[in-house]
Amino acid sequence: MTDSESALAAEASRPGRSGRGGKRERLVKAAVQVFHEQGVEKTTLGDIARAADVPLGNVYYYFKAKDQLVEAAVDAHCEQIDALTAELDTLPDPAARLKALVAGWVDQRETAARFGCPFGTLASELDKRDDGLGEAPAKVMRTLLAWVESQFARLGRADAAALAVELVAAYQGMALLTHTLRDPGLMAAQGERLQSWIDSLAGA
Repeated sequence: MTDSESALAAEASRPGRSGRGGKRERLVKAAVQVFHEQGVEKTTLGDIARAADVPLGNVYYYFKAKDQLVEAAVDAHCEQIDALTAELDTLPDPAARLKALVAGWVDQRETAARFGCPFGTLASELDKRDDGLGEAPAKVMRTLLAWVESQFARLGRADAAALAVELVAAYQGMALLTHTLRDPGLMAAQGERLQSWIDSLAGA
């Protein structure tokens, strides 16, 4: 992968690239961050308000309850996936796009070591609830899987769907191990392995 491809993946995978934004946008970005770092159950609206630098009273103008912020955070993850894949689609071929996706994950290894995968940890926590929110993260995962599958299909792979599951599952697994062991190097090493695997599938 070229330096420019790696830089593109890192920039595309980094949330909050559009500046400070309005209060609602800041609250949603703060919710994504604080839910990742603290978990949904431990997070209060006050925590999110402080992280967004918004008065607590203003939060209720946009969100009447924390669950509405949870839903907005899930939507934000979906938007981040859409933005990431749109930027990756500017790369010249499917293998380069998939390798840049992996590079973007690896570039977040320090964060993963501290807090785990931003979306995987949220999905795991919501799955334990019985209020319907546990089903919301599925649309984010389906969006990512569909894009990855499309790239493998462009490589001519008849097993593109299975390969997409394998790649995304590998990322979730290495993110979990990286967090559990607090070892960013593990993600770096596994990222190299995944990039070599993609090369082999592409016939490089």
